[in-house]
Order: sequence, then C-alpha cells, then structure tokens
Amino acid sequence: MASSADVGGRSRFDEPLAKALDPKTAKLLHSVLGLETVGDLLRHYPRRYAERGELTSLDMLEVDEHVTVSGEVTRAMRKPMRNRGGTWLEVEVVDGTGKKIYLSFFGKGSHVAENRLKPGKRGMFAGKVGMYGARATPRWQLSHPEFELFDESETSAEEFSTAPVPIYPAGKDLTPWAIRRAVGIVLDTLGPLDDPLPAELRRRRGLADLADALVAVHRPKDFGDVHRARERLKFDEAFVLQAVLLQRRQAATAWPARPRPRRGGGMLDDFDARLPFSLTEGQAAVGEEIAADLGLAHPMHRLLQGEVGAGKTVVALRAMLQVVDAGGQAVLLAPTEVLAQQHHRSITAMLGDLATGGMFGGTAVTLLTGSMGTPARRAALLDAASGTAGIVVGTHALLQEHVQFADLGLVVVDEQHRFGVEQRDALREKAGGGRPHVLVMTATPIPRTVAMTVFGDLEVSTLSQLPSGRAPITSHVVPAAEKPHFLERTWQRVREEVALGRQAYIVCPRIGDLEGDEGDLAAEPADDERRPPLAVLEVAEMLAEGPLHGLRLAVLHGKLPPEDKDAVMRAFTRGEVDVLVATTVIEVGVDVPNASVMIIMDADRFGVSQLHQLRGRVGRGGLPGLCLLVSEFPEGTPARARLDAVAATLDGFELSRVDLEQRREGDVLGAAQSGKRSSLKMLQLLRDEDVIEAARTDAAALLETDPDLTSHQGLRAEIIRLLADERADYLEKT
Repeated sequence: MASSADVGGRSRFDEPLAKALDPKTAKLLHSVLGLETVGDLLRHYPRRYAERGELTSLDMLEVDEHVTVSGEVTRAMRKPMRNRGGTWLEVEVVDGTGKKIYLSFFGKGSHVAENRLKPGKRGMFAGKVGMYGARATPRWQLSHPEFELFDESETSAEEFSTAPVPIYPAGKDLTPWAIRRAVGIVLDTLGPLDDPLPAELRRRRGLADLADALVAVHRPKDFGDVHRARERLKFDEAFVLQAVLLQRRQAATAWPARPRPRRGGGMLDDFDARLPFSLTEGQAAVGEEIAADLGLAHPMHRLLQGEVGAGKTVVALRAMLQVVDAGGQAVLLAPTEVLAQQHHRSITAMLGDLATGGMFGGTAVTLLTGSMGTPARRAALLDAASGTAGIVVGTHALLQEHVQFADLGLVVVDEQHRFGVEQRDALREKAGGGRPHVLVMTATPIPRTVAMTVFGDLEVSTLSQLPSGRAPITSHVVPAAEKPHFLERTWQRVREEVALGRQAYIVCPRIGDLEGDEGDLAAEPADDERRPPLAVLEVAEMLAEGPLHGLRLAVLHGKLPPEDKDAVMRAFTRGEVDVLVATTVIEVGVDVPNASVMIIMDADRFGVSQLHQLRGRVGRGGLPGLCLLVSEFPEGTPARARLDAVAATLDGFELSRVDLEQRREGDVLGAAQSGKRSSLKMLQLLRDEDVIEAARTDAAALLETDPDLTSHQGLRAEIIRLLADERADYLEKT
C-alpha cells in the first residue's frame, strides 16, 4: 500500500500548479504571486475574512497598494470627461465606519459596471489604491477595479451570512475570488498529508491535524475554524524554523576552533589601563561573555546589539585584543569604505602607540579596501599574510581569494545584515586549523522575538546602557508643505549652531539627477503626482546659493572616488566643513563629536530604524543634539505617523517594535530587500512570542532524542523543503 506521501502528501504538496489547475490560472498565480506548487498555493493564506454586515475599514490603506475592500454602494453617477467627449462612471462605496472610497470606470467597462453597481449592492472591490484631490481633503480611489458582488458570487447569500469569506493577497489581473476558486480545486483533490508535527505533540498542544487546518483556513464554517487553523499553522512555521536554527547551533558546537583565552599582561590589560573612561556595566558584562566564548574550543557565534552610541566598538576592540594577545589575528569587516576608514581611524586613535607594533609591544592595524592603490594594497596584503597586522579592517576586499592570514582567530562583522552568507563563509574559510570565532554587530535594536526567530542559532548580547557624556537629542517633524516657515526656521537653526562653532549633517535620499537612491529607503511608493526624491547635489547647490550662503558646505555620497570621500570626512572631522550634505553613507559608524544637528530631507522615504541610525550621528560629544525630520506628508497619513513615532522617543528598542509593526514580516526577514516572499505566512514576530517560545522548547526536546530526525520524516521533509527554497534566504542572516 502506498504511503500518504506517495498518494497525496509530500509529493502532492510539491506538484506543480500547472498540473493541478488550468494553464492560464497557473501562469497568473506564478507571474503575479510567484506561486509554483500546490504547497505554495495552500500556504498563500487569506489576509482576512469578509463577513456579511461587517464591511472593511478604510483606515489602513496605503497609496499604490493593491487592495481588496468590501463595502456598500451608496451612489453611482456619470461625469463628463475633461478635455474630450464622453462620460465616465464614479461609484461611491461606504465601509463599515462611514468612510468612503470612490471607484472610477471608463469606456465600455463603465456601462457594464453601471448595470451591476446599484445603490444598496454589497461586495468586494480589488485594485490599486490611489489618493486624489486636495491635500487637505484627499479621497481614496480605485481605478477600474475588479469586483464581486455578494449576491452574485458563487457563495450564496445564505451561506455567506454564516461563513466567513476569505480575502487573499492578490495583484494586478488576479482577484481574490480567482485565488479562492483555485484553492478550492486543489483542496477537492488534495488527499491525505504526511503531518510534520508528531502526533503526541499535536495532542499535548491541542493542535489540529495539518490537513484539517488547511481546509479550515481556506473554507472556514465560522471564525472558530479560522482561529483553530491559524493556531496550528503558526505553530508549524515557528516549529520548523526553530528546528532548523537549533540544528545549526548543534552543528556549530561540533566545529573545532582554537581557544583564545584571556592572558594577563598583554595588550588588552594595557588598553584597559589607558582608557580615559570607565566601561559601563553593560560593556563589562558583555565583555566577560565574549571573553569566555573566545576561550572555548568551538567557535563563538555571538550577536552584539546595542543602541546607537552604546559603545559596541570598544567591546569589539577588546575582543580583538584578547585574540591578538593569544597569538591570533582579528578582522573587522565593514559594509562601506567610509565606515571601514572610520573604524580604522578610531581604532588606531584608541590604541595610540599600541597600534604601531614593534618595540612598543603592540600590533599593526591595517586597512584593506578595494580602491586602494597598488603599493598600499600590496603592503596591506603582506601585513595580513605575515601576521604583522594583528588587526585588519576592511570591506568586501577582504573576501577575495588572494587575501590570506597567518592565523585568523576572530571575525567581527559590523552591520551584519548588509553581508550575504557566502561572503561571511568566504572569510571563515581563511582561518587555518578550524573555524574562527565570529562576532556580528548591529546598531539596529532587535525585538526579542526577532532575535529568537531570525538569529536563533546565535547567542545574543545586548548593550542598552549609554556611556556617560552622551547628550540628549531633541527630535521634531518639520511639515514643509503645511508650514513652509518651519522649513525656513530649520535653516536658521543650522546657522545658529554653526555660529556657536558646531557642525551639521543634511541627509537626502538621492545623489543627483543621473544617480539612484542610496540606502534602505522605505517605504512610501511614489505615485505620479509625487516629485522625485530630493538629491544631495541639488540641495547642496540650493543651500549654498540661498539660506546657508556663506557657510562652508561639502557633499558626500557613495559614488565619489574613495580618496575624495576620505578627504571630505577628514575635513568634516577636523572642523573645516560646517555643513555636510550627504546620502545615507553616513548612517553608521561616523563619529564627529562636534556635529550637533541632523536634518533629514524627505524623511518619509526612510525606514524607522534608518532614521534612528541617522539621528545617532549627533549628540556624541556632550553637545545637545537636534534632529529635524522634514516631510511634505500631512498629519493622518501612515508616513507622518512613522515620523511622529521616531520624534517621540529615543528608545531604539521601542522604535524597532514600531518598525516591525509597520513593515510586513517578510521585510524584517530580508524578503523585501531581495524581492522574494517571506516563508513566514501566519507567524507575527511581535504578537506570537508565546508560540515561538513553545515551539523552541518542543523542537529542542525532539532534537535531543532524534538529532537527525530519522524517526520524524515528515518534519525532516519540511525542513529540507524550507532550506531548498531560495525564498528562505533570510535564514542565512545568521
């Protein structure tokens, strides 16, 4: 007798949609949503459910988002076309709270819609949402939307009155009801499934079988079905992810690494004795954790997260000195040349004569970047290969095959999210005699649930205490469109700070007319009515000729030649530049204590975490900091709400929660950056902490008794599918 997997389980889950559905539907599902298999379709869960008498609220719409709303037609009227003959149809739809959205139909389609969309009709309307009209009184509009009226749908009015109707994430040319029909065809022919969760675990947790959960989530009889299905499917996602991460942690402990225990009387002791300040309690505690890890015979894999300015660099440098004292070398990998140069300068300055090596008993600190001239590059390569350089700071250039080390003991990765797993593996492989210890750092605070899920195979250390001497930063939103005099006052404030001998940053999202954006821009999709993002070159010219005339301005962006970037930063650091107009190239690592003002133009185009990072460039030298977020978005819009949240708090951990709440789960896990879908469909990292913790406990217990999952083939198959799926790239963050 065939197994469930042979009959309709795993093989059925992996069956191409082209075999299960008609070619046109399968092609649409693939081109619009990227769905390829029966399993992909069954895990394309409804975003929400419509219920007769409960209409969709329009509060959370986003411009340019492809949405489906449900509501009641209250008015339909024809209007004349501007500048040409004929008419078009405008239909007013009201949601459950009294808010309105307008549907517009043109050409022949308008007459078809007019015959069907009579006042009193209720249904679902799908299309790309826009906002039109004056800024003070904007109107939501769907242009030529697809629609399905409840009394005309395949679901009868009687059935609809008792059963929730699933509304799926859809897209252009693919409506939620077309997806619903496709799911129905697959469910009707699905057959049994090989459940990845052990039966004992399902009984103990009170979870439904997988097949029952899939039927209930797509064809619920009531909202109790929806709840039970979601509980099971959330647990599935959490359990499989935690099993993968725990397996990786087990594998990591089996790798050999040369222990680098702390040795007295070395550079680290000398460095600590020279520090002009005392370590915070957090720095000392995290330092002890890292020191203990470095002394083990398997590689450290630790994530160091901390607030902007919490002193992560000092902690990392102390770890590097411990490794150098133990006879090894340390590498600091930075994502940009500007940041690598900044790290090289700051480390050299902190070490003083210890950075010269030789008779002083220190070690050379070498910089290696891709743009260095041949003589300097050759010297840096020789220092690394010979062991003369105990500390090597660099960019992606460190990853090239011809870069060798005498005894690589520690890899420190700054802003780890900017590097791919292949790049970090390339650096790991440069260590002889086992794996190097690895410390990854991020200045973007990570909520605990994200740390457990995305970085679950790393030990996590957190620096939340700011060193003494950090001044407070005041933040305000500057509504440039509503109150242009506020923008004028912004430039006056810059002049006032410069008159006091201080300096300012002005950040723009774009370089110039012929260049693209830089950095992890958020978020607000531009519609046809929005102007292009403000550019560094244009803003610098405008300011130099206008409100900041007479001040010393300089520009900095990623397209400048490396020597020019370094020269600009050095000039700004020395106080020879009053105002630096830059892209997000100055987002992390740049430390100029005399800078007191941060102006972020078109601030709505940046994400919450990035705004927090940029703000952290000021207030670093005891001077009170000022951050002004300039935007044309009015109050009441999601973009403005995001900026108001940043202005309201300096707590990076609180802002990380805001960021996670406002982004889709896939964005947090890296899918947005790669253009791929997230493998998390149901699990919400902030709200489902209890689910994640329970899944981690159960996964750990199962792996302790069956580490290779030989007795749990269903779970093993699910893990293999997840790891083989390129859309799970976010797992490689670790």
